[in-house]
Amino acid sequence: MPINSNLSGIGFLDRFSTSLTMLLSGWLERLFGPVVNTPALGSVTWADLGVMLCFVLVVLFLNLVAFAFVRHKLKSTVKNSEDKTMRHYVLGALDKPLYVLIWICGVYFAATPLLLKLSPDLHIIRDVFNKAFDLGVFGILFWLFFRFTHVLQAQLSIWASKSSSKLDNLLMPLLGLSLRIIVPMMGIIFALPILGLPPEFAGVVGKGTSILLIVGVAIILFQVVILGEKAVLIEYDINAADNLQARKIYTQVHVISKLLYAVITIFTIASILMLFEEVRIYGKSILASASVVGIIIGFAAQKTISNMFAGFQLAMTQPIRLDDVVIVEGEWGTVEEITLTYVVIHIWDDRRLVVPLIYFIEKPFQNWTRSSAQLLGSVFVWVDYTMPLDELRQALKDIIEPNPLWDKRFWNLQVTDATEKTMQIRVLATSADSSKGWDLRCDIREKLITYIQKNHPNSLPQFRTELRGSKDSPTLKT
Repeated sequence: MPINSNLSGIGFLDRFSTSLTMLLSGWLERLFGPVVNTPALGSVTWADLGVMLCFVLVVLFLNLVAFAFVRHKLKSTVKNSEDKTMRHYVLGALDKPLYVLIWICGVYFAATPLLLKLSPDLHIIRDVFNKAFDLGVFGILFWLFFRFTHVLQAQLSIWASKSSSKLDNLLMPLLGLSLRIIVPMMGIIFALPILGLPPEFAGVVGKGTSILLIVGVAIILFQVVILGEKAVLIEYDINAADNLQARKIYTQVHVISKLLYAVITIFTIASILMLFEEVRIYGKSILASASVVGIIIGFAAQKTISNMFAGFQLAMTQPIRLDDVVIVEGEWGTVEEITLTYVVIHIWDDRRLVVPLIYFIEKPFQNWTRSSAQLLGSVFVWVDYTMPLDELRQALKDIIEPNPLWDKRFWNLQVTDATEKTMQIRVLATSADSSKGWDLRCDIREKLITYIQKNHPNSLPQFRTELRGSKDSPTLKT
């Protein structure tokens, strides 16, 4: 009797396996005589067991042949080319699913003699077996297509590596990830009808597949934002010496991308919740009192909302940018991270100062690299009035001009203050950025003091005292 099935392809397999089973049983009977038709286990005869054994041996033989064929082709593709070709990737993706598919078909054929012995009252066993076979074949095909997505991604990566466009290197991973998300979801959706679930589970399954699709689309949108961010920033090097334009673009792109992440997340959660009738009904009641709820939420999240608007304002007006050198609350550091609600300042001693975004809108702060990374540093030294300034300028020239930290733009020495005891010498020197400027100032200060100590020790700051005695006593001066 034929085995019932829900798939049209299984009907042919039923007839083929039944005919093959009858043919093998006849051969065994002619070979061993009528004794093979005696029961061996219940209603199962020795002929049935022999047919099952024949099918198992055929499966083993086919697996060995498939294994040898695939391994031989893989080795030949490696020997014939330096790089792995498309054929190599296809064979690598095909081998394991092919072996499993052979075994599934072998088990189906081997079980045919047992299923033919079942009475019509046990049709549920045949139905379960057919369902299991359908899902098994579908699972193998799904697995095979999923492995082929990796093959396609590898081939696309090879093509991108040969292309001169940097954008190709960004598009290929996005396409590969999209395929690895879409293929499993489509596999789940197409596999559900094979299960034949009862109607009471249809709603739950439908919502589950809808949630999977929404999450999959959200993941792809996240990757699109990441790709767009990389595509914009690929032409800008924030580590360059003159990185002002790069820091502007980096700041705008990072803030806008974080805003897009938030929007995608909100819409994803809202779309999932709207799949449920209870949430939709509750949403209508919320809309009916939206004005009251909006006022309450506005007061409760006033600081958060103001920070988010401040973040958008910072991205557009850019009073600060990534890698800017700033002084905030008396702390010197660089802008390390800008989020939608706060800014992280990397302080010079490796501490982190976390500041709300609204701070940079409402309060004053110093930005040393607002228009350029170049800085003019100053060094102050107090000396005695006996210091020869022309000699000091010449010594300063010998200190600054060979120094690699100086950017060759400008330096000078001036007397900026004078008291009754000493005069103040100010040295100005330019540098490419704040880090070099700090090191240059320290180096100038150290070498200038060393020069004065070595060549003009009497010109260091000192006190003068004059003691006057009687007319006959000498005057003591210090």
